[in-house]
Amino acid sequence: MIKHFHLHLLACTALVAMSGFASLSIGVAHAETAVPAPGQPQPEAEALPPAIPKPLDKPFPGALKLAVDATDLVHHVMSVHETIPVPEEARANGQFIVLYPKWLPGNHSPSGSISEFGGLVVKSGGKVIEWMRDPVDVFAFHIPVTKTQASIDVDFKLLSPVTSEEGRVVMTPHMANVQWNQVALYPAGYYARDIKIDATLKLPPGWQAATALRPVGVVTSGSTTFGTVTFNTLVDSPVLAGEYVRKTLISAQGATPVTLNMVADKPADLEYSEAELQAHRNLVTQAIKTFGSQHYDHYDFLMALTNELGGIGLEHHRSSEDSVSEDYFTDWAHSFPQRDLLAHEYTHSWNGKYRRPADLYGPTFNDVQRGSLLWVYEGQTQYWGNVLAARSGLVSKEQGLDALGLMAATYSQQAGREWRAVVDTTNDPTISQRRPKSWRDYQRSEDYYVEGQLVWLEADTLIRKLTHESKSLDDFAKAFFGTNDGSYVTSTYTFDDVVRTLNGVAPYDWAKFLRDRIYSVHPQPPVAGLEQGGYRLVYSDKPNAFMEQAAKNRHQLNLMFSLGMSVTKKGTLGAVHWEGPAYNAGLVAHDEIVAVNGESYTPELLTAAIKDATKPTAAPIELLIRSGAHVRTVKIPYHGGMRYPHLERIPGTPDRLDAIYSPR
Repeated sequence: MIKHFHLHLLACTALVAMSGFASLSIGVAHAETAVPAPGQPQPEAEALPPAIPKPLDKPFPGALKLAVDATDLVHHVMSVHETIPVPEEARANGQFIVLYPKWLPGNHSPSGSISEFGGLVVKSGGKVIEWMRDPVDVFAFHIPVTKTQASIDVDFKLLSPVTSEEGRVVMTPHMANVQWNQVALYPAGYYARDIKIDATLKLPPGWQAATALRPVGVVTSGSTTFGTVTFNTLVDSPVLAGEYVRKTLISAQGATPVTLNMVADKPADLEYSEAELQAHRNLVTQAIKTFGSQHYDHYDFLMALTNELGGIGLEHHRSSEDSVSEDYFTDWAHSFPQRDLLAHEYTHSWNGKYRRPADLYGPTFNDVQRGSLLWVYEGQTQYWGNVLAARSGLVSKEQGLDALGLMAATYSQQAGREWRAVVDTTNDPTISQRRPKSWRDYQRSEDYYVEGQLVWLEADTLIRKLTHESKSLDDFAKAFFGTNDGSYVTSTYTFDDVVRTLNGVAPYDWAKFLRDRIYSVHPQPPVAGLEQGGYRLVYSDKPNAFMEQAAKNRHQLNLMFSLGMSVTKKGTLGAVHWEGPAYNAGLVAHDEIVAVNGESYTPELLTAAIKDATKPTAAPIELLIRSGAHVRTVKIPYHGGMRYPHLERIPGTPDRLDAIYSPR
């Protein structure tokens, strides 16, 4: 830094000498020396205010009363009224602190929607109390109280996004997604599990609600009151509500109930066949057989079939929020790339909600979470989601293998793996909070998901090999997630617990195995599980059905394994592969293809140009590119044709992937 500064100073001095602006030289000299005037003191850093009190594991006196009005669909506004008891110690101190949830489970980040919070008014006995936001922790509010104020009344609004450009849309004309962490304040100083709360939700007339919470009493004037629960249970039990709702029990008769709650943009989207429903029933059966337990007294899939509500896939202990396209059922033949979502989120009831990394468990929603073991929490869940989708028939074995091949190929050309280990990507929820990245495959993102999946595939096939096919990762799942059947009290774990359980299934140096793949930098991806599973990764000009359909569902053309880019129907570039052909030609994300070889762009024309470029005398592919206000011609000397990844059987080897994907 000092060297660079002096180079800059020399350049400025030369400029001054040529231009005659002597004052510039004086200004630069002052900036460099920063000598105080005689007797002038250097500034001192202002001390920070006292920290928010740490939570104690003790019962909060009384119960919070929460009422949410979610009827203002036009303005996308939810109105909140809350009555919060004031503990004696707060009254004695004259100050009560309440918190707005910040660190959200499933997000693994401080992503609480404080920017959508507004209109806060605090009263006691009908009189307004002037509150003060904490100057350091903006999710905390200081409220002065007297010794006689037994409770306070709080009113505020959730000003939810009107369009997707502002954030995730949670209210549409036909449905709403109420996440309690967005519409509740709670007292500081207590574990969330020690705070009781009664919640009431008002919906538009004729609407139905789906949630893991259970109502008490009769619905009156569109308002539903739920039974008293702890604050952490409330936050873990969101509501999906709508005008068009269908609820179907998909668990076996007499078994712990599991319900598929479907909310749609229009009634026709709720029509499904018996075979389609059976695949969802199979998911429940196969998950229970895999994990050997259930950690809920009932489970509710909250599935939005919509092109209007914001997309989501979020786990909870007794429910999950799952957003799929409106034609999920009505175009069943083409919706298969979405169908592992339910399997993934359902798996989280065991992996993530019941068993949770110790450093990811927080006593409140405002205490820091750490994600060092997200490659287990999310990575193994990604693995089971892919496997259970195939075992249940939500996808075919071939579709599951295509998905696996696509993931292996994608991570085989992940440029960022040359400098960054998988474990460091567990910090990404905090670093980038899931914002788009210009160079995703060089920066890496939350790669603990899919690279974790590949590591757990290798572990599964290795266990099978070590035990002569007598054991598998299913045995780990039962031993690790199958304890305390019926309990949904969180059970935490550490790295050593994972290693110990693996060794109990098949003795091996699992600590070295995991540390080498997760904690070390490796230019090559962990694809040994493919070969141990009886397959190799190959490329051909035959489309990968999963890759092609997933791209169509997103209205994109996926050329990542040929030109090294993806492009929309309108010609806008999405991802660009670091040091791929498009990158080397000077293309970046958000560039727009105007023309291909002199003709106006269409996806079909670009595909044809790639195929034509394989001819011996073919010229480079010529693109007319618009970058903002600039237009330029780019030539890409690529002649490899269309390339798609596939998994190919290795003759004479055990087909362990077939065993993995086969129903139990």
